Amino acid sequence: MLAVVQRAAEASVTVHGELVGSIGRGLVVLLGVARGDSQRDAEWMSRKLAALRIFGDADGRMNLSVRDVAGGVLVISQFTLLGDASKGNRPGFANAEDPTLARGLYETVCGLLEASGLPVARGRFGESMLVTLVNEGPVTILLDSHTATGAHE
Repeated sequence: MLAVVQRAAEASVTVHGELVGSIGRGLVVLLGVARGDSQRDAEWMSRKLAALRIFGDADGRMNLSVRDVAGGVLVISQFTLLGDASKGNRPGFANAEDPTLARGLYETVCGLLEASGLPVARGRFGESMLVTLVNEGPVTILLDSHTATGAHE
């Protein structure tokens, strides 16, 4: 499971002209589910997102989590994170999980974040979305559950 995590002052997602999710200060998570990902990956990712200390404390050091700053999380499914453009110029997506399985794991991550007490806004799985964000910092972090959990080795 891959995630691009951005610290945001605010963010929203629109589908077909309809605002479907928004947050104030918090995290924007572009989440890609890889072939072979499991509940273990979803659990690791949700724990990491909730605890990731990328917000500034009183001294300006990144010591606070999204929970510490009473922020929200906007989670957007993004299979294109698994795109492989190493051969040719058009990416292939063989590394992305089947959409049915991927949707379940995406929903699991969102549900676990909510269960931890965080407000979660979502995009619409499988839809073309317009994501707007004000990246605070800017701060952008890449997370890979495979390197952390040893999965898929």
